[in-house]
Amino acid sequence: MADAERAAGAPQGGGPCVIVDPYSSGALFAEPLTGHGVPVVAVVTGPRPPEAYASSYRPQDFAEILVYEGDLEPVVERLRELDPRAVLAGCESGVELAERLAPLVVPHRSNVPELAAARRDKSSMAAAVATAGLPVIPQICTDDAEEVAAWLEREGLAGADLVVKPPKSASTDGVIKLAGGKDWRAVFGRQLGRTNQFGETDDRLIVQKFVTGTEYVIDTFSHDGKHAVVDVCAYRKVDNGPHMAVYDTMRWLPPDDPAIPGLTEYVLGVLDAVGLRFGSAHVEVMGTADGPLLIELGARPHGGGQPRFNRNATADSQIDRTVRWLTGGELPQGYELLLHQMCVFHIAPRTGTVSGTAALEALRDLPSHHFSVQSLKDGDHVRATRDLVDSLNFGFVILAHPDEEQIRRDYEAVRAAERLLSIEE
Repeated sequence: MADAERAAGAPQGGGPCVIVDPYSSGALFAEPLTGHGVPVVAVVTGPRPPEAYASSYRPQDFAEILVYEGDLEPVVERLRELDPRAVLAGCESGVELAERLAPLVVPHRSNVPELAAARRDKSSMAAAVATAGLPVIPQICTDDAEEVAAWLEREGLAGADLVVKPPKSASTDGVIKLAGGKDWRAVFGRQLGRTNQFGETDDRLIVQKFVTGTEYVIDTFSHDGKHAVVDVCAYRKVDNGPHMAVYDTMRWLPPDDPAIPGLTEYVLGVLDAVGLRFGSAHVEVMGTADGPLLIELGARPHGGGQPRFNRNATADSQIDRTVRWLTGGELPQGYELLLHQMCVFHIAPRTGTVSGTAALEALRDLPSHHFSVQSLKDGDHVRATRDLVDSLNFGFVILAHPDEEQIRRDYEAVRAAERLLSIEE
């Protein structure tokens, strides 16, 4: 294994660990923490989880569940009574509340309060990174179409490919690519005021230059302002008709991949720029011809249950490192790739009624099949894949094998099986 450090100063006993919105990968904290004798308390931002995360919620895993109803004080008062060892965001919907609670309850194990907006709002995030002297994608965030028009003219981006997206959300929800900037005003007007997957109103929108390259995700764990990389993956995305950035694959990279040193240097600078000092981060970066550029950062673990799959590829995860730190264990400073691994996301080319789903069942017999979710049965209505939420609802396959060529062959088999599906509009 990579060089390790003793978790000096990490608590050996103490109170519970608090997870704010323990959904998606945040649901994975409870079992290992409880197994190490650490009780787990949930704070939820509403009486019900966002619909996209409802299936991952396990209320039975928590010693206590506190519901935040808009008044911070009773939640803070109860958490101070519990004397927790950490307050962690479970998923994106819990980031803002976790960032408000941690400095009040566990100030020695929290992020820089003054930069909290930069860890959730993508516009504030880019501004903080630019202030730190790191390059970012040219963009504007506003609710005023005329301000966008003036910015496009000023930046020489009239007629350029653009992206319109919400400053807050996740999973490519509401992300729209506009080739040549065509109809940007209509799209801007239609998306402004939209309710996103977290039930929040998109009262401002980001308009940014569309940049090309290889998209990477770098997962990290930090303590006391020291950052370490847990894994690096490369995304491949495709256009699905009018829908941009539809996930095709996510491939785990070995630590000696030539792209990683430059990515790591940039990402560690990003973490410092947004004031992240403790916990997990999920950082998406476009590797362009001119170097890495931040797409966005999530101050929480990689979603979609990725830590379970990362454990298969590397014998480690953001969840595992968090638990080790909180229980006095040792932390590696890097990672090893023990198996080649790829996530293949199913893609529905159109909306309609599906049949022929038995073709997907045979994927479990592929030599590199590790795990899969096929959520459809004949007669179900499927929506054309537009974003990551659609992909996860349709299903995906995790391929893992010592032979990278076997994974490539099995990837082609997955796409061949999809072509046997019939989707009638």
